Amino acid sequence: MDIVVCIKRVPDVAEADVEIESSGLRIDDSDLSWGMNEWDTFAVEEALRLKEAHGGSVTALTVGGEDDEEVLRRALAMGADQALHLQDDAFAGADPLGVAKILAAAIGKRPYDLVLTGAVSGDTGSAQLGGMLAALLDVPQVALATRTAFADGKLEVQHEVEGGLERVVELDLPAVVTVQTGINQPRYVSIRGIRKVASVEIPVEGAAELGLAAGALAAQVTLKELFLPPTGDGAEILEGNTDEVVEKLVERLRERGGI
Repeated sequence: MDIVVCIKRVPDVAEADVEIESSGLRIDDSDLSWGMNEWDTFAVEEALRLKEAHGGSVTALTVGGEDDEEVLRRALAMGADQALHLQDDAFAGADPLGVAKILAAAIGKRPYDLVLTGAVSGDTGSAQLGGMLAALLDVPQVALATRTAFADGKLEVQHEVEGGLERVVELDLPAVVTVQTGINQPRYVSIRGIRKVASVEIPVEGAAELGLAAGALAAQVTLKELFLPPTGDGAEILEGNTDEVVEKLVERLRERGGI
C-alpha cells in the first residue's frame, strides 16, 4: 500500500501569550516555537502502522518555505520512506483551496492508494483541506477517523459523526482520510533518529514541476482582520449549601433573562 501523508508546520500557541501584529492580519510568531501539526503526527503514525502491517511505502508532503523542511525530516525520523517539499514563491499566501491544488498536483503525478492528513491544523483550524483534496483527486473521503483497518483491498474506517456518535464505513481505494487525535499513540522520535535523517536530500518541486500556473493559486478567501476575543467579566462563585446555590443560580438567571 502506497500512502501519502500531508503534513504542516505550525506555531505552538497552546501556552503562549499570543499577540497580533500591527497589520492586524497575522499573529506575532517571532517568539513562538514551531513543529509538526499535532493532528498530522497521528496521521504519520497511522500511515506507518498500515505500512508495517501490509507493506508498501509512506511519503510525506508539505507545502511551505525553507523552514518547513523541518517537519519532513521529523516524518522521515519517524519512519517515512520518502519526503517531498513543495516550495515556490508562487505558493505564498495560498488559501486552503490553493494548498489543496498544490498537493493534488503533486499526488496525482505519483501512484498512491491512500492519502492521510490531520483532521484540522492547529493554526488556522479550517478543517477544509481533506474534502477539497479528495474532490480535486476525484476519490472518496472520510473525515475524523478514529480507527483504520485494511483487508481484501478495502479500507475500513471508524470515524466521528454528529451527536457524539461514531460510524464504520468501507472505502474503495484510492481515498483520502483525515485523522483525529487519539487514533493511535505516535512513536517517540529520538535525537539519534533525527540526526540520522539530517543529511538526507529532500527533493523540492515548484509550480513549474507541478504544471501549475500562478494565477490558478490565487486566494479565494481574503483575511480582513485578526483579533483576540474580548475578555469578559470574571466568573461569580456561588457559595452555600446545594439548596442555597440553586436558589442563587435561579435568581441570577432570572435577572439576566435566562428564564
